[in-house]
Amino acid sequence: MNATFQIITDSSCDLPQDRIDDYQLIVLPLSVTLEGKSYHNYPDGHEISFETLYAKLRAGIVATTSAVSPGFFSEAMEKVLQSGRDILYIGFSTGLSTTYQSGCIAAEELREKYPERTILTVDSLCASLGQGLLIHHAVMLQRAGKTIEEVRDFLEENKLHLDHWFTVDDLMFLKRGGRIPATTALLGTLLKIKPVMHMDNDGKLAPFSKVRGRRASLDALAEKMTELAIRPEEQTVFISHGDCRADAEYLAGVIRQKFGIQNIVINFVGPVIGAHSGPGTVALFFLGTER
Repeated sequence: MNATFQIITDSSCDLPQDRIDDYQLIVLPLSVTLEGKSYHNYPDGHEISFETLYAKLRAGIVATTSAVSPGFFSEAMEKVLQSGRDILYIGFSTGLSTTYQSGCIAAEELREKYPERTILTVDSLCASLGQGLLIHHAVMLQRAGKTIEEVRDFLEENKLHLDHWFTVDDLMFLKRGGRIPATTALLGTLLKIKPVMHMDNDGKLAPFSKVRGRRASLDALAEKMTELAIRPEEQTVFISHGDCRADAEYLAGVIRQKFGIQNIVINFVGPVIGAHSGPGTVALFFLGTER
């Protein structure tokens, strides 16, 4: 492993804590506010558990989220630089958050203070376990001995091949976030319409199609993998869910049957995305020919 540089990211990546420990990542938390109280979104959920968050959302409590501040980045980054290592920061999509800009502000200030060190930043244009999967590939390259510049170049060349396909169970959360009109949400709910959405090349959430029924929406995610995945049988695939593990396991089963894939990682959609997509969200992430 190339230990000359440290990979830093933020908690939008939704990686499980055991993977974060194994990958030796530094993960800076965004924040979620519920009922007037703010909680840091730590990957192990020690300030607010994923189950608690989704229970509150189901009860109708509105959650808001906040980016990581430049000061938080500066403190974490400076400790790494003082240890003699360089930094590669892989951040939450600028299409959805100002967190990446905060990381860049801190990085620019620290470059002046530590001119002998290298600090590189990558706007992942990803979110949730899509960001996590991009980081997974970065860590694999780091372990293979690639330089910080080689890893950065790989990320820039491949981030728009990191497919994000997802569906939601409750259209009202997309309505609250301004993603769809109220009339569309109401009609879709009455007709049991489920949207299939994706992350576009600008790192923003975009509608793609509509299907009728929950099971059909999950099958549609697997079909997008059939259509777009590059050598799917060789891939590690990530699936995230909004407190609906059984649906995520169903999707994983379909994918295993279709492609023979064994390396599937399942984890919660964290508070940052979950506050806006709601309980019942299921998302699939893989490398594809295009987004």
